[in-house]
Amino acid sequence: MSISNNILEVKDLCKTYVINKRQNNVLKNVNFTVEKGEMVAVMGPSGSGKSTLLYTVSGMDDMTAGTVEFCGKDIAKLGENELAGLRLDRMGFIFQQMYMLKNLNILDNIILPARQSKANTLSAKEKSEYGKELMRKLNIIEIADNDINEVSGGQLQRACICRSMINKPEMIFADEPTGALNRTSSEEVMEELLKINQEGTTIMLVTHDSKVAAKCSRVMYIVDGNIKGEYNLGRLQNETELRQRERELNGWLMEQGW
Repeated sequence: MSISNNILEVKDLCKTYVINKRQNNVLKNVNFTVEKGEMVAVMGPSGSGKSTLLYTVSGMDDMTAGTVEFCGKDIAKLGENELAGLRLDRMGFIFQQMYMLKNLNILDNIILPARQSKANTLSAKEKSEYGKELMRKLNIIEIADNDINEVSGGQLQRACICRSMINKPEMIFADEPTGALNRTSSEEVMEELLKINQEGTTIMLVTHDSKVAAKCSRVMYIVDGNIKGEYNLGRLQNETELRQRERELNGWLMEQGW
């Protein structure tokens, strides 16, 4: 039996909400795989099911039917505690809204998942040191002791990236990670995500921004809960090819009805 290089395998995934006794089929028989080390963007019009897809395949939301295997584990078959442990230890999350606790400073927010993890065997001091190491890598060490309302949006989102990395996850799920940022902060955040990906962490992100998607190795386009098409850009080798990638991707997106 060959060993799969897929970190995520999604088969016939369906997600249905019942609102006022009416069924709303948000995801309909979605099938795709994500290989270890890939950086995949999910695009599509508003209301197409992008965020629902991200939340369902990461176990944050229940699926109605189908299977999702993460690192060979069928997440629908996991108990609540086991699933929570999987999300805490092996997945990282970044959101457009930068959820952080107001009563903790930036560093303590970053290391909170490490303190909550049963699998993270580092001492409290080592967890704190690793949090600082991540902050240094993302050039925000100077805000370690700040409150969350004392920093810029770009700094806060980089702190959220540090938090997503604190338990050394195999995969990061990001929902519009640059959506609330200006262009400069957006580019800085994407640069950090690219570095993390190049160091081996798999990333799946939802975005409206074709400039962001052009930096990913593959783009999935979703319409009405179905993946309508996929575009393989390959790994970004250097910044000089970015313009060309953007042009190619925009051409393809227009064909999809973007």
